[in-house]
Amino acid sequence: MSKVKTILACFVGMTVLCCPTAEAKIRALIIDGQNNHLVWPKSTIMMKQYLEETGLFEVEIDRTRYTWKAEREEAYLPLAGVGETENLKEPKTDPMFRPKFEDYDVVISNFGWKAADWPESTQQALEAYMEAGGGFVSVHAADNSFPTWKEFNLMIGLGGWGNRNEKDGPYVYYTNEGELVRDGSPGGSGAHGPAHLIPITVRVADHPITKGMPEVWMTTKDECYAKLRGPAENMTVLATGKDMSGKAPTDRHEPILMVIDYGKGRVFHTTLGHDDYSCEGVGFIVSFTRGVEWAATGKVTQPIPDDFPSADESTHRAFKLKDAELVKSDDES
Repeated sequence: MSKVKTILACFVGMTVLCCPTAEAKIRALIIDGQNNHLVWPKSTIMMKQYLEETGLFEVEIDRTRYTWKAEREEAYLPLAGVGETENLKEPKTDPMFRPKFEDYDVVISNFGWKAADWPESTQQALEAYMEAGGGFVSVHAADNSFPTWKEFNLMIGLGGWGNRNEKDGPYVYYTNEGELVRDGSPGGSGAHGPAHLIPITVRVADHPITKGMPEVWMTTKDECYAKLRGPAENMTVLATGKDMSGKAPTDRHEPILMVIDYGKGRVFHTTLGHDDYSCEGVGFIVSFTRGVEWAATGKVTQPIPDDFPSADESTHRAFKLKDAELVKSDDES
């Protein structure tokens, strides 16, 4: 080999060693289609954009062919890139809803109350994915879904509404004195007062999701879910909220951010995200993106931003859609 070729070969080798390729992005899938919260077509796009803006994720969406309650934010439907859907007056099972969960590092549910059951094979596919070490994230009303699906309720830890009762597991909450309670008393599940600014108390400060957050911080206008109950197995309550609306269903500190182990998989459960103004809250955005990263990888690399809320001040970021245009309805054109 000539001296020139030898030098060139060494240079190329050093370049490869000194300039490693960028790490692969986290593959995230948002699933939706049926939710009693009218914001869902928009909140899916908001969550997708929030994740992509971190630079850590590539995000895709899978949606049931039959949708429910999509009218208010129908302009956002085409942005999901999932093809034609049919909006119905009542939820209906889509027999062809078969996401390839195994292709993703984390799956985020934006389903809600009264969502129709998935095909049994799809339920089993999610269970197998999680048993093998997948990641799952439940956002707001996703914990209302599928009350009779045992394994799903084990994944989310606590759920609301859907005729859940003491047979499904205990209420879990903190008292005003700071005691964690598992309450098996009889009663239904799921309640909330009007949306308002909720003080959030971090209960586990050294978890990757909450590390660096102030001990107490304020949401934007949101619902404080209460009276959730479920198996609550292998579950850690990271943060709680106290309903200060004046019409609180309880005088307790209710679980807001939770993590659950299911098989080899990790679950992040947030009850925040009631409407678009709720999803604009910096507390929601940051806890959500950090929670998704943790569910996917078991760690969090995102710093707490300077505009994170404090105990006295709620902060928000007005949502601006990037790199896309809304499809106007005939009434708007």
